[in-house]
Parts: sequence; structure tokens; C-alpha cells
Amino acid sequence: MKANTLEEAVALTKKFTSKPSNEELLKLYGLYKQATEGDNHEERTGGFDFVAAAKFNSWLSYKGKSKSEASENYIELVNSISEKYL
Repeated sequence: MKANTLEEAVALTKKFTSKPSNEELLKLYGLYKQATEGDNHEERTGGFDFVAAAKFNSWLSYKGKSKSEASENYIELVNSISEKYL
């Protein structure tokens, strides 16, 4: 099963039978946020919330990428890892 739209790709991730690696999850998060909201303009989280910091950095790493390009990259990533997790 291959996703062709962002919505289909998001739906496909919800069908995964096992959890992707942390690296894959961070890429998915960063690309999704870039595709849906554009560049990250939020304030960096402080303290010892390492998960929030990793998510922030992942999203920030896609700064400047257009929403449509980020959406295409998200779909490609989901399609490429779906074989491992479906």
C-alpha cells in the first residue's frame, strides 16, 4: 500500500504494527510539522525535556523547505518505511 497524499501517509502511519526507530519518528515529525505549518518559529524548550528538544531540532532542520516539498518528502519517507512496519 502506497500513500499519494499527506493525509494518506498520515493514515498509513497509524496502521503500523510496530514502532519506527526514534530517528525515523523524528524525521516524520519534523517533515510533518514543516509540511503543515512551515518554518519553526516556536521558542526552544528548556530544561531537561529531551524529547521536546529533539522534536524542536528535527522540525528546525527542515527550515526553508516549502510545505509542498516537505509534504512530498514525508510521503516518500512513509512509503519507504511502511514495508518494515506494516
